[in-house]
Amino acid sequence: MLVANQLLMISMPGGSEWILIILVVLLLFGGRKIPELMRGLGRGIREFNDAKNNVKDEIEQGIKEKDKTTSPQQ
Repeated sequence: MLVANQLLMISMPGGSEWILIILVVLLLFGGRKIPELMRGLGRGIREFNDAKNNVKDEIEQGIKEKDKTTSPQQ
C-alpha cells in the first residue's frame, strides 16, 4: 500500500520545474550543443517509431497469412 501511495506522488513537472530544467540544460550543454542534442533525440525517436511500426506490420501480415491458410475451402 505504501508503494502505491509513493507512485501516486510522482507527476509531471510544473511550470517552475520546467524552467529550472531548461536552465540546467543550458548551463550544462551551452546554447550551441542543444540543437545537436535535439537532432539526435529526434533521430532516436524516429528510429524507435519506425521499428515499432515495422513490428506492428509484421504481426498484422502474419495474422493475415494465418487467416488465409486456415480459412475453410469450398
